[in-house]
Amino acid sequence: MSAQHFRPPQREAPLAPPGDGGEVRATQRTVDRSGGRLLTGWGRTAPTGARVLRPRTREEAAAAVRACGARGSIARGLGRAYGDAAQNAGGTVVDTTGLDRVLAIDAVEGTVTCEAGVSLHRLMTVLLPLGWFVPVTPGTRYVTVGGAIGADIHGKNHHVSGSFTRHVRELELLTADGEVRTVPRGSELFDATAGGMGLTGLVLSATVDLLPVETSLMSVDTERLPDLDALLATLTATDDRYRYSVAWIDLLARGTAAGRAVLTRGDHAPRAALEGRGRAARAARREPLAFRPGQLPPAPRAVPNGLLRGATVGAFNRFWYHKAPRRRTGELQRLAAFFHPLDGLPHWNRVYGSAGFVQWQCVVPHEADDALRRVVRLLSRRSCPSFLAVLKRFGAGDPGWLSFPTEGWTLALDIPAALPGLGDFLDLLDEEIAVAGGRLYLAKDARMRPELLRTMYPRLDDFRALRAELDPRGVFTSDLARRLAL
Repeated sequence: MSAQHFRPPQREAPLAPPGDGGEVRATQRTVDRSGGRLLTGWGRTAPTGARVLRPRTREEAAAAVRACGARGSIARGLGRAYGDAAQNAGGTVVDTTGLDRVLAIDAVEGTVTCEAGVSLHRLMTVLLPLGWFVPVTPGTRYVTVGGAIGADIHGKNHHVSGSFTRHVRELELLTADGEVRTVPRGSELFDATAGGMGLTGLVLSATVDLLPVETSLMSVDTERLPDLDALLATLTATDDRYRYSVAWIDLLARGTAAGRAVLTRGDHAPRAALEGRGRAARAARREPLAFRPGQLPPAPRAVPNGLLRGATVGAFNRFWYHKAPRRRTGELQRLAAFFHPLDGLPHWNRVYGSAGFVQWQCVVPHEADDALRRVVRLLSRRSCPSFLAVLKRFGAGDPGWLSFPTEGWTLALDIPAALPGLGDFLDLLDEEIAVAGGRLYLAKDARMRPELLRTMYPRLDDFRALRAELDPRGVFTSDLARRLAL
């Protein structure tokens, strides 16, 4: 697939009004000729039109699914899937953000039961003052609980805690027959729904185990590493000492510096850490569990498509690498700065211009690290202008049939969609990953060839069979499902 197949939106609507927690819905929305709305993923590529319904009760949700028509329906939360997973051309999209109630909190045992449209931002706002934190968070807190289940999201702590659904005790699922089923962890339907991209039904609510914390600060170690070999060796030797770890990689560095990185690792700061002299410690002593993430003005609506070129991104990468300390330990950082730095800039996806961008994320087994090295070399030689490239170490795989994480190394990067020859180049990377026994992340995919899917996901046939039995009429479908024949 060549780059010109990524169709940018024709125009962008004003920002949607803030929802719970102040989040702005990450949806590029215009009215198409049929009266529906044009929707894209966070990458802002390939818009398609759909009728959007926003139920506020489970009865309204059931009615929306019943009225979906021949083109079916798919759930959509805050629109942070990068590709077309929450789009449904010519059909219905069920906006779940109206199902936004926190139903019960057990502050002794550490569980929360909430509706699927509640965001992780909202949960943090509600739970942190009680001394609890979400068990897994990705690089943005503006995802819904339903989306976290459908994509089986992972974070910087997968090597310790696994993916999000590992911490879900049970969920309520509205299936194609109109039945609301209570689905416990460990059942086949649960494992098909975990990472199933919304194709087994509409998640209505979930009960989630929480993580106890003493403060809303993180104790962070930062280290600058000269190349990819040093990064992999350091993570292999020391990663298990930290709950959270992530490395930013300079994919434009070449020669002996290829894959140089800034490694950031940490854990939730104990209350004793607030006795330090730093400004963060002094402020937190007054309210150790306060959660007040700051926010900059939104990114401008119109950004030139060619802004992120090799030269400009290369200059940024050099600055970012040398700005990092060679080694610093025990720095106190706010939660938002450690987990979600880009959330501070609303609509940061606009910086790629109207053509949008593609996020590509792979995982390869630890023993296939030579494939990871080849991919990094190819990206370096291609001068891919990516300033958001991160590498993490996954722990044991998760039980979801289409869950992305499996034990190994995961690399994620953003690439401007207008880059010439991008489609063919990414096809080459896909094949490298498939041959190495790896896979791509469906929640971020916008262009993968469907014939690679069975190689990457061994339980694909089981998923297709269960979906055919559960939903023979295709009530739940999406652009992603049609493109990859899920």
